[in-house]
Amino acid sequence: MTDFTMKTDADGVAIITWDTVGKSMNVMNEQGFFDLEKLVDEALTDDAVKGIIITSGKEGTFAGGMDLNIIARMKEMAGDEPAKGLFDGLMQMHGILRKIERAGMDSKTNKGGKPIAAALPGTALGIGLEIPLACHRIFAADNPKAKIGLPEIMVGIFPGMGGTTRLVRKMGAMAASPLLLEGKLNDPKKAKMAGVVDEVVAPEELIAKAKAWILSEPKFVKPWDEKGYKMPGGAPYHPAGFMTYVGASAMVHGKTQGAFPAAKALLSAAYEGALVPFDTAIKIEARWFTNVLMNPSSSAMIRSLFINKEALEKGANRPDVADERVKKVGVMGAGMMGAGITLVSAMAGMEVVLIDQKQEAAEKGKSYTADYMDKGIKRGKATEAKKVATLDLITATTDYAALEGCDLIIEAVFEDPGVKAAVTKEVLKVVGDDCIFATNTSTLPITELAKASDKPDQFIGIHFFSPVEKMMLVEIIKGKETGPRAVAKALDYVRQIRKTPVVVNDARFFYCNRCIIPYINEGIRMVAEGVAPALIDNAARQLGFPVGPLQLVDETSIDLGAKIARATRAAMGDDYPDGAVDEVIFWMEEQGRLGRKSNAGFFDYDEKGKRQGYWEGLAAQYPQADDQPDLITVQHRLMFAQVLEAVRALEEGVLEDIREGDVGAILAWGFAPWSGGPFSWLDIIGTPYAAERCDQLAEEFGPRFATPALLREMADKNQSFYKRFDTEANAA
Repeated sequence: MTDFTMKTDADGVAIITWDTVGKSMNVMNEQGFFDLEKLVDEALTDDAVKGIIITSGKEGTFAGGMDLNIIARMKEMAGDEPAKGLFDGLMQMHGILRKIERAGMDSKTNKGGKPIAAALPGTALGIGLEIPLACHRIFAADNPKAKIGLPEIMVGIFPGMGGTTRLVRKMGAMAASPLLLEGKLNDPKKAKMAGVVDEVVAPEELIAKAKAWILSEPKFVKPWDEKGYKMPGGAPYHPAGFMTYVGASAMVHGKTQGAFPAAKALLSAAYEGALVPFDTAIKIEARWFTNVLMNPSSSAMIRSLFINKEALEKGANRPDVADERVKKVGVMGAGMMGAGITLVSAMAGMEVVLIDQKQEAAEKGKSYTADYMDKGIKRGKATEAKKVATLDLITATTDYAALEGCDLIIEAVFEDPGVKAAVTKEVLKVVGDDCIFATNTSTLPITELAKASDKPDQFIGIHFFSPVEKMMLVEIIKGKETGPRAVAKALDYVRQIRKTPVVVNDARFFYCNRCIIPYINEGIRMVAEGVAPALIDNAARQLGFPVGPLQLVDETSIDLGAKIARATRAAMGDDYPDGAVDEVIFWMEEQGRLGRKSNAGFFDYDEKGKRQGYWEGLAAQYPQADDQPDLITVQHRLMFAQVLEAVRALEEGVLEDIREGDVGAILAWGFAPWSGGPFSWLDIIGTPYAAERCDQLAEEFGPRFATPALLREMADKNQSFYKRFDTEANAA
């Protein structure tokens, strides 16, 4: 069954409608391009047809892009010569879009042909915008919820179906760079202001306006197909254009530190393509796109940041129990975390009871939502009516009786087992027998906290990351007695607040903190060894981490690190491995250098909290060694410190699904997104090399780098994690 159909009206306008079968939003598959080409050919050769409109059969949306499952498999589908197969396939699809663009015109005179308009009812992303860019005029419905743009860079590729070449030629490199290099999305009006779409019209007039344009016998040759075309802003050999590309190169490398292959490839395709005629530029774009697809980073990013992330959000690991969507949630504690949880819950339409010991504190927690909505109103993202409706859902009180009728409680009080136990007992006196109790904690064992409940099967951990409204990951922790309904309730709640869940079993630091802490500790350990702090942090940034370990500990606070260290040392006794780290942390704490919050940490800060460089006192206490380690050694120490903890978490059953390990790592602490996550990175470098490198690191730096038994076994068998553990692939 085809996704494209065509009807020609009495005025001779052929309307091609895209309606992907079985999908809420149109996505392009292998056959779709050829179905579209067939209909375009029919319309162009039909003397009764005066022009073509390409639109969508989906209400409020045009297309969500290419089916990324297909892109992820393109290498495998390309045969014995994958690079050639990919390039040839891409050029075939480029040929179809070029056919739309040329629309039957004479190749030499630009005479003849038929105008083709794109009519976008709403969201148009990726190939959903690249097809319209090949059309002669883009009409977009005035739909403020619609998003228009090219977000491919966010999942490790770039617009490779002509989007890069056409957008640069239509807008100029400077204007196109936010859309291409940052994946910026605009609503229709802003897209028109930016020069992406040509007209914004009332939704009910969309087809009529496009039709009227076609019947007006417009001039529709693309500027770059006419003689004398000059690129907006100047080509690279023009003085203005030269400076644009120099600036773009500096911006890309400044933001990515060279760690993201797609960004470099996109910049190369845009620059090299701007030096040559259009048809040659398309070939250059296809070659660079092939280069990116051949890089294992692209398939790893697509798998983790799209396929696996989407699967987890749809409940890939949800227990088979009835719907557990939350209607009324109680939030215990109105501090920063509780206020954030209240905000996202109310924004999702839930009734929220926010409780604190003092009414003033509860009201302050509620005001966090009011302030957030006010900012949204200023940016045009919210309305006064929406603010009032959201605040009406929140009851701020000290009265536990208000919790009656809640089907989920989220406790977010002080990180102390005694305080949490007392609150748990008080809450359970009020709520019904079916209410699920969740504790928000980053370190405290869920199984122990559940002892305060007489229904441990209805007790679960939910670890939010701060700030709640910005961080997209939620870590759900099962205690030893947590039942399936509690897991389902937590997962359904996370879906309601539109975040990505990972479900793990109870263990010290769960999964995310278990991997983050060794990253921070390895950086601090190197400071004590005399490694230059700038080398440590920049080595991490050049791996694609948003911040280095020393900057990260300043952001999270040094006294928190000291508190965790003392608690861990007390729990582990003689097995505690991080004495060398504690020496630095405790000394910093004694100096009153607690991080950004005190305007003094590993960095100096000005009065506004802006970093001013590394603190000179650090070098006085821990002098830098004359012989500094090479960059790769520092990077491997930082990477393997985290990755080996991920492997151990899988080995011990804390992680049950490597997809959660990869997605969680990227969303929680920004683990080298280009790699696809810890397990994807191990697959990229290969388990045999990983085990060999661990042996070398362990011999030089200590047993924390010892090769886990699971990794050793897989290395001996030359296995990859996604071949061995990918639940979905193995089930297929």
